[in-house]
Amino acid sequence: MKVSLLRRCWVTLSAWVIGTYASLLNKFRIEGASHLPASGGVLIVSNHISAYDTVFLPWAVIRTYPLQMLWAPAKEELFRNPFLAWLFRSWGAFSVRRGRDVRAGKHLNELLADQKVMLFPEGTRHKDGKLGPGNRGVGKIIYDVRPAVVPAGLSGINTWRFPSFGARGRVRFGAPLHFDDLFQLPDCKETHQQIVDRVMKAIAVQIQGGNDAR
Repeated sequence: MKVSLLRRCWVTLSAWVIGTYASLLNKFRIEGASHLPASGGVLIVSNHISAYDTVFLPWAVIRTYPLQMLWAPAKEELFRNPFLAWLFRSWGAFSVRRGRDVRAGKHLNELLADQKVMLFPEGTRHKDGKLGPGNRGVGKIIYDVRPAVVPAGLSGINTWRFPSFGARGRVRFGAPLHFDDLFQLPDCKETHQQIVDRVMKAIAVQIQGGNDAR
């Protein structure tokens, strides 16, 4: 997908503004960014503990790869305000209806052909920091598209309040996951569940690696 230089500059500038707050005014640390592939279809899968996740995770990726986009599906309620809808879309978010949204699913699959996309497999936020179960639909996406899948674990930022100064938090990226054995299995619910279970275990490992960020 071609994205204008102006838009990519805007996304990078926005990420650095957010990063100044996250990593300079506060102590948000980024580990394992070398595991992020420089190009190709990449699905970054993370736990979801705070509203900060949706801006700090892009900062961690775009700091490593300036002028790249990080796309993200977001619930349609966030797009009801015209200004916020424009802002979120300018950053790479796109609306998803509750339930089965065929249009959004097709768009997501198209993006994963050659773009970076972030996704929260739990499907909802867990403010207590505990990792919930993964949505089987994420396993289906991985089975169908077969992008590079990078697990990420966020910790600490579920206790932040705005504005904050000196607050601690972390994101830790792991090495891309391998599913070659599961891709040999039939395209069915059981296979998709095994895939997302492997994803959630990998996310848990990254959270444990960052569980001192409080």
